[in-house]
Amino acid sequence: MKNLVSLFLCFLLAHLALAQIGDESNKIRSQADSIKELYYSSGGENLDYLASFMVYEANPDSLLKYGEIYLEKAQETAQEYHISSAYNMIGYAYKYKGNLSKALEYFFESLKYAQSSGSMKAQGRSYVTIADTYSASENRQNAVSYYRKSIEILEQESDSTALGSAIFNAGDEYLKMGKLDSALLYVERAQLIFQKVDFELGQAYCLGNLGMIFAEYGDKLTSEKRINQAIVILEKYEEYYPISSYLNYLSNIYLEKRDLQSALAYAQRSLDLASKYGLKDQISEANLLLSHIYEALNNSSKALEFYKKHIQYRDSVNNIQAVQEMANLRTDYEVSQKQAEVDLLESAATIASLRAKRQTLLLYGVLVMLILVALLAVGSFRRFRFEKETKKIIEEEKNRSEQLLLNILPEEIADELKVHGKVKAHRFNSVTVLFTDFKSFSSMAEEISPEKLVESIDYYFQEFDRITDKYGLEKIKTIGDSYMCAGGLPTESERNPFNVVQAAQEMMEFTKSPKPEGIVQFEMRIGIHTGPIVAGIVGVKKWQYDIWGDTVNIASRMESNSEEGKINISGKTYEIIKEEFDCEYRGSIEIKNRGIWDMYFLK
Repeated sequence: MKNLVSLFLCFLLAHLALAQIGDESNKIRSQADSIKELYYSSGGENLDYLASFMVYEANPDSLLKYGEIYLEKAQETAQEYHISSAYNMIGYAYKYKGNLSKALEYFFESLKYAQSSGSMKAQGRSYVTIADTYSASENRQNAVSYYRKSIEILEQESDSTALGSAIFNAGDEYLKMGKLDSALLYVERAQLIFQKVDFELGQAYCLGNLGMIFAEYGDKLTSEKRINQAIVILEKYEEYYPISSYLNYLSNIYLEKRDLQSALAYAQRSLDLASKYGLKDQISEANLLLSHIYEALNNSSKALEFYKKHIQYRDSVNNIQAVQEMANLRTDYEVSQKQAEVDLLESAATIASLRAKRQTLLLYGVLVMLILVALLAVGSFRRFRFEKETKKIIEEEKNRSEQLLLNILPEEIADELKVHGKVKAHRFNSVTVLFTDFKSFSSMAEEISPEKLVESIDYYFQEFDRITDKYGLEKIKTIGDSYMCAGGLPTESERNPFNVVQAAQEMMEFTKSPKPEGIVQFEMRIGIHTGPIVAGIVGVKKWQYDIWGDTVNIASRMESNSEEGKINISGKTYEIIKEEFDCEYRGSIEIKNRGIWDMYFLK
């Protein structure tokens, strides 16, 4: 809940522009297109145009593509300010993709060139982006440190809105850390800045955060007053999503303090607002809060009722795109069928017209009639052949679509999606998760061509796919040079730890074997752990079958604590497979954020 507010402030500058021109997003998009046309008409050489229209680019893939072009051109001209800006854009692309470590790498490069350029504005911007990224990864200490550096820089500039935003974000980090006095000091300072520049929407977010701070202090009256002041402003701008979020936050605070009646009132108010404006995320969140509250009130039937609604709205958000795409396919099919009916009716009308003409023009002779009949026969035959070929094409495309779906999802999951239009998350009590990672991949990637690197990774992963299929494992995904698979899902199997270990052995043997010319010889380490997970589909645009749970995190730690050329397994997996596989005890090793674990190398 606390993480929601920092998301809102990432868009303060955009809101400022919108507040000045009203609801004119189409004009903004048109302005972006106009700048893009100016850039291309200049021969693609004007970096100011390129940087300007990239600000409006929401697609991370497009942002990454333009960012790389921007960086290349900026480096050619040796303009340090533009180089800093280009690194910043690429960092945002990786951040939007969820690759925070990669984003930080580019943001620090941006900072380096911003400092070389001497631009205080660019330096302040870089510090904010670094702080925002640490905040997203929940590294509170670093986030606060870089927010404070950005504040020191921005205090020397004239951009009060940027300064206020940085101060607000620092205060929000202190709130997340539980340092209420510092949080209060920073948010009140941001509020004063927004008041001076008459940035009403920024003031609303400050009031909302002040409400949360006073709620943490236990000052119910002041908390409600600040939240309600924020709501009045947010309603003016029709910002209903943050209103509902603030109400849910207050409900959660009072639930933790066991003030159940106050918690119930705020959650119900949030649900009413979210339902009125169709905010499905907030409807789901409010229903979950109401479920917890009624559970605390020992009202099991009400708790179950609201929990079911929470699941219903959560799944509807996750699967709405899938349902729409399937509906579009059905609509296209029905339209083609209706068009065939229309064509047949038109053919019948043509035949009737020909017959009428034949009766009136019999005097022109039998020869003309035979010619017309022959033409009609040829047309009908051609139509029959066309329809037959079309039906064959449709059937082939249907089979191809089915196969593509099975390449993305397990067969059982795909069947469930086709039947019900959505997929429920499933819990598995014993699944074995495997992670691989190539040694020195990042450094090699800088030394060899991208084409050779992709060809090499594909060569390895194709063989890993074959081994995964051989042992009945489920490939989950690849993340850069890391390959992730699991045994024991979507169909549970008691032998899944043994199958995963055998697959790991074959993968390691293949990696160590000689490679054809042109293929990079990588060294690899593997980590394996067994435990419970939750599996299901994430995303509404590009489906992905994924797994979650502490088991996944521990398996990843097993890989990072392994050594090149070795397979590292957890003590839990070892207890299952020790009768069939020879292992070497490594001792008890501390894993970051997971305590001390026994580890074994597979001999």
